[in-house]
Amino acid sequence: MPFLAATPPPLVCLDPGHGSHASGTEPVGPGSTTRKPRDLAGASGEAAVVLRLGLKTRAILVKRGLRVAMTRTGPEFTLGAGGNIDRARFCNRRHADLMVRIHADGSTDRSVHGASTLYPAYHRGWTDDILPESRTAAGIVHRAVVRATGAADRGLMRRSDLTGFNWANVPVCLVETGFMTNAAEREKLQSSRYQWRVAKGLANGAEAFVNR
Repeated sequence: MPFLAATPPPLVCLDPGHGSHASGTEPVGPGSTTRKPRDLAGASGEAAVVLRLGLKTRAILVKRGLRVAMTRTGPEFTLGAGGNIDRARFCNRRHADLMVRIHADGSTDRSVHGASTLYPAYHRGWTDDILPESRTAAGIVHRAVVRATGAADRGLMRRSDLTGFNWANVPVCLVETGFMTNAAEREKLQSSRYQWRVAKGLANGAEAFVNR
């Protein structure tokens, strides 16, 4: 009987936002003349919080037998200049079954709180090949995060202007895990106990999507 290699477990690519301090701009999509900053600073304290969320999510997924790649495991992006094109390509090269971008939100209205999940808008040649699965992933991951945390449900949002979506060739969603500008939610997001709840939600959603 010929030897049959075992199918490797699904691969989840985790992308904790910001942290790379990448300078300059980059095209918002392949061939576009519209350019955006490679990496905005994000909300105050966001980069550190989302990194801890990513590391905790990785620990849960690995324990469950899934493979995980992370665009950064420290303050800086793992490879390249650190812009959102590099982050998307990092996951593309690994043929990830899902890319989960992890962020925390900010608002001038400090009363705003809750979690939302973004997915790519339709753009022929950029996102049409990944849109159906990305939208499905966004819904699954979002519901799992809201269930695990009890955060206010701000729903799903389509975005056409996110470089990390428009350069992705794998299913992708971006979770805004809460508002750093809301004092109560910031305190939660900075606590290890709540971070584990968010991470459990992210892991539950990612696992449910890749194993569906």
